[in-house]
Amino acid sequence: MAIITMLCGCTDNVGTASPESSTSTSSSTDSASEISTSESTSSESISGSSSSESSTSTSSPTDSASEISTSESTSSESISGSSSSESSTPESNINSGVLADLTGTLSDVSSVFECSDGWTNGSMFNCTWRKSNVGFSDGSMKLKIDLDGNGAGAIPYSGAEFRSKDFYSYGMYEVVMKPIKNDGVVSSFFTYTGPTDNNPWDEIDIEFLGKDTTTVQFNYYTDGVGKHEYIYELGFDASEDFHTYGFDWQADKITWYVDGEAVYSADENIPSTPGKIMMNVWPGKGVDGWLKAYDGTTPLIAEYKSVDYREA
Repeated sequence: MAIITMLCGCTDNVGTASPESSTSTSSSTDSASEISTSESTSSESISGSSSSESSTSTSSPTDSASEISTSESTSSESISGSSSSESSTPESNINSGVLADLTGTLSDVSSVFECSDGWTNGSMFNCTWRKSNVGFSDGSMKLKIDLDGNGAGAIPYSGAEFRSKDFYSYGMYEVVMKPIKNDGVVSSFFTYTGPTDNNPWDEIDIEFLGKDTTTVQFNYYTDGVGKHEYIYELGFDASEDFHTYGFDWQADKITWYVDGEAVYSADENIPSTPGKIMMNVWPGKGVDGWLKAYDGTTPLIAEYKSVDYREA
């Protein structure tokens, strides 16, 4: 997935979401995949609960992507305007450890993370990124899908994306999160870099397809080449409670983890370019075969408690 770089401020205070039932079948960033593409903010006051229907399938943050579909993304703290691209090839951040405790306020993590605002990633992403859709309350960060009241033309919905300011390379990445359960939407955690960073498109994904939150989709891209989607059966409904998901990225192998247990690995054509850490939520359009049709339910909220990185 490709990323459009526009950054804006986020704030505290978002109501929690309570999704309902769902049936089965994982965000992301910036470019397009073989069969379809998928494309992928924060504020002070978001309220309301969310109810979701039945549901089932890779990539944000925006962004995360799969061969079945690709997604694009971005984010920042308080800059408005149109998209801009990074000017130089980034180097890996040398810091290790807990990057962001998301149980507090935006100011606690604003030196490390930022949010997206005011643009869309493309036709597959049926939303505009809004900083007002990211909030902090009740011990977690909330990323929200909602109706877009800011008039974004033919795009009726708003989505949310949160991303690191720095680039990170080989090491262990973990997130504590609870995804949205609703047909037609994606909740994600991933690393991404691409042409807007003057880099090849390299990406590693953990994606929850709202149609089936008893599964998670893993995927990765190396210089824009994917076809690595893998759907893992969790044995629980991820939307009902917080769990820890992660991946260990090494030069010759990626191993994905659920609650500290290694569950899947890949060793073919592994990405090598440092990327930004991203989280996003978005409704899809034109990808019903992958996500199922989005029914327009709003608001829908995914929750995140922490992001960790331990350098290899």
